[in-house]
Amino acid sequence: MTTDRTIRVLVADDEQLLREALTRLVNAAPDLEIAGTAADGADAVPAAGRLTPDVVLMDIRMPKMDGIEATRRIVSASHPPRVLILTTYDLDSYVYAAISAGASGFLLKDAPGERLRDGIRVVASGHAVLAPEATARMLETFHPAMPTAEDRRLQAALHHLSPREREVCDLVGQGLSNNDIAAQLRISRYTVKAHVSNILAKLGVPDRVHVVLALGRGTHRGRLLR
Repeated sequence: MTTDRTIRVLVADDEQLLREALTRLVNAAPDLEIAGTAADGADAVPAAGRLTPDVVLMDIRMPKMDGIEATRRIVSASHPPRVLILTTYDLDSYVYAAISAGASGFLLKDAPGERLRDGIRVVASGHAVLAPEATARMLETFHPAMPTAEDRRLQAALHHLSPREREVCDLVGQGLSNNDIAAQLRISRYTVKAHVSNILAKLGVPDRVHVVLALGRGTHRGRLLR
């Protein structure tokens, strides 16, 4: 995915070596550039306002202020940047809270460089991104023990999806991109985009990250609620 302008990125992580590695990774792409770095959430919040990046790559566990509170403060500003969470393969238990705070998705810290760069481009364009390897673990980790009223609302909404929309919804839930879904279903990416828009409207959720969460809440241990 490419854009017509340079995307400015702020890196927030308390590990200096990782900040330096991410800086090199971002600057290696002609359409991306580092706007600045921050060693913790307390530095990231004012830096986001001062440097006006398009995307903040945000670690979660940092001293002084964690990535959740930093995300909440950053996205509450007027004209905020998008926040992309970087987490470990173990799926940090705070990821759900960070997304609820306004993050546009998450990727694994050991993701291939081009996947990370593409993730930056995706969130900069106003969309959400997920780490495909971790979506199942995310649902397992954050699935409520007992169905709630919201779970039942989402179950009812899932039943109102057309068969094709449900196919697309399930693939979104696996973390697949629109291009991947189009290839798998042998339809155009524009058709996939239209289906995703309809799914978001029917489920009453803002983006594909919340589709994954909705699938987890609208089902119980992998089965439709009774």
